Amino acid sequence: MISVRSLVKRFPSRGGDVIAVDHLTFEVNPGEVYGLLGPNGAGKTTTLRMILGLLVPTQGIAEIAGFQVTDDPDEVKSRIGYASASVGVYPWLTPKEMLLFSADLYNVEPKMAARRLEELTSLLDLSDFIGQRCATLSTGQKQRVNLARALIHDPPVMLMDEPTLGLDIVASKVVFDYIGHLRREQKSVIVCTHRLAEAQRLCDRFGLLHHGKLRHEGSLEELRQVTGQHDLTDMFLDLLEEETEDANQGKGE
Repeated sequence: MISVRSLVKRFPSRGGDVIAVDHLTFEVNPGEVYGLLGPNGAGKTTTLRMILGLLVPTQGIAEIAGFQVTDDPDEVKSRIGYASASVGVYPWLTPKEMLLFSADLYNVEPKMAARRLEELTSLLDLSDFIGQRCATLSTGQKQRVNLARALIHDPPVMLMDEPTLGLDIVASKVVFDYIGHLRREQKSVIVCTHRLAEAQRLCDRFGLLHHGKLRHEGSLEELRQVTGQHDLTDMFLDLLEEETEDANQGKGE
């Protein structure tokens, strides 16, 4: 459902191009949650923006359900839901108004939009505040509205960028349950986060991204066999240690 092949993104700078994403290749199948993981600056969000069509790749291909982002951007956008802690809500609209407005933007028929609204209200427990102005909602409630908005057009692909950022343990559980729902609905899901302990609970496969390069990929058990480490945090600490050692050797030469 999601196919990324040799994706590259360079940003020009005075000291020479900065390579944010460096020949990145991976795939995500229906019903699979793929953790694209790495520290801040690893290239996670840049990758999502290229998949969404918000950034033009320097080279390489990103496809959603067979449609290339650069050739069929509208077809791609219609098949993607996007959820992020940084996405805001319309303060003077109610969640109901905002969700129906979003459904209209995606050309969802009114009867289907009403049905989707009912389903998502139940799924994310929005009923207590569905008629309140969004400006009055808590951070966790706003995130629930954003999760519903991402699913209102029933897309086959979901992209999630730091979905639990700023949320307490109760609100984070809502996100975890939501991702479980996406898996059961056979959505193809990418979760980008630097919260490795959470990713370890949520994801079926992982891509460990460092300085724009995919350093390791596989299930948790496969990564354990390749790296010799038990959890994702130790795997990344090893990558950072290797980088430090390489830098020191370079200075010595």
